[in-house]
Amino acid sequence: MNDLFFARSQMAMSLGFHIVFAAMGIGMPVLMCVAEGLHLRTGRAVYLDLCKRWARGTAILFAVGAVSGTVLSFELGLLWPGFMKEAGAIIGMPFSLEGFAFFSEAIFLGVYLYGWKRLPPFMHWLSGIVLACSGILSGVFVVTANAWMNAPAGFKRVGEKFTEIDPIAAMLNPASLHEVLHMTLAAFVASGFAVAGVHAFFLLRDRRSEFHRAALGIALILACTSAPLQIISGDFSARSVAKLQPAKLAAMEAHYHTEAGAPLFIGGLPNDELKTIEYALRIPKGLSLLATHDPNTRIVGLEEFPRADWPNVRIVHWAFDLMVGCGMALLGVSAWAGWHWWRKHPLPDGGWLLRVLVLASPLGFVALEAGWVVTEVGRQPWIIQGIMRTAEAVTPMHYIAVPFVAFTLLYFFLAIIVILLLRRQFLESSHV
Repeated sequence: MNDLFFARSQMAMSLGFHIVFAAMGIGMPVLMCVAEGLHLRTGRAVYLDLCKRWARGTAILFAVGAVSGTVLSFELGLLWPGFMKEAGAIIGMPFSLEGFAFFSEAIFLGVYLYGWKRLPPFMHWLSGIVLACSGILSGVFVVTANAWMNAPAGFKRVGEKFTEIDPIAAMLNPASLHEVLHMTLAAFVASGFAVAGVHAFFLLRDRRSEFHRAALGIALILACTSAPLQIISGDFSARSVAKLQPAKLAAMEAHYHTEAGAPLFIGGLPNDELKTIEYALRIPKGLSLLATHDPNTRIVGLEEFPRADWPNVRIVHWAFDLMVGCGMALLGVSAWAGWHWWRKHPLPDGGWLLRVLVLASPLGFVALEAGWVVTEVGRQPWIIQGIMRTAEAVTPMHYIAVPFVAFTLLYFFLAIIVILLLRRQFLESSHV
């Protein structure tokens, strides 16, 4: 195992851990604001109690997310000095703006937590709105930096140097819009269904709980409105990837041969040596239709690219199928909940629906993690698409396995703390 393996593994582990807290940092403040807004409108105490409990949970997640996010910022310089040396001047602006949004989020979280009796109710609610917007913007700025790695823009390349840098054009690169939309909606879907699953679990134990009934209703509104929008944004993302990163699209679909009317493969075992996929469900002309909305479009296969430029096809294909499968399952749950509400009008709380919501609660985060695997592994072997290879950017530091082990232990420790603290919050909620 070489330095590149450990560097990539450490970055993958750090991102995989942090993205959970980043997503909750986007979704939870929205739920809080809706709950407090309903309290201001109706005067019902249950919404105020719900908002306060969600606020305490948000504070726990924010604190751990701040630690894991700080670790990531150090890892960029520690593990990828070649990348930071060349691209630091370009991605510096989105990361600086993300830092501004993060500090704004921290400040207004403090105002929100300690301002209950110190601010007029409407002003307190507005501080929550600012908190929610700051969380969303923090995610937006980070995603634009990642989008630049997938579709670099805003500079001229002279030899090995970036010149005439335009940071705004770099942030508004061709991949930014679809990545920002897809990630933001993914955060809403993941956090909405996770919260809905928790309160559905407690509602199964006590159907008379007004607290969990109100919480489930708010969480389902966020989750079930975001899920269909996420499917639409996924279609937009697929068409953008087809234009910007055809090798990634080919790996996503295990598409080895260039052809018009390309089929869509679901599941299966890709074989790079034989350039075939076995045991897959084949949908004729499905990939051409997905990529361009034209079933007869010519789709470029992996055979058009040098073998050294291929991503890991199996990982990318399986991760893509897992992401899409989870997304479609959550869309089905959303449709079921919407039909239940339309037929019966009160909050959907049928026993089977509640059980399905509990089972579906982690699927949003499974899809989120799988989506990031597609994004990052699908770009390999490039750290900057078509410009710099990942192997060229890795640190020459020896004994890189040492920080890998240290940070792994740190994340396990933080995970245990979060589980214990949130468990305490949930148990308190169950007695409401």
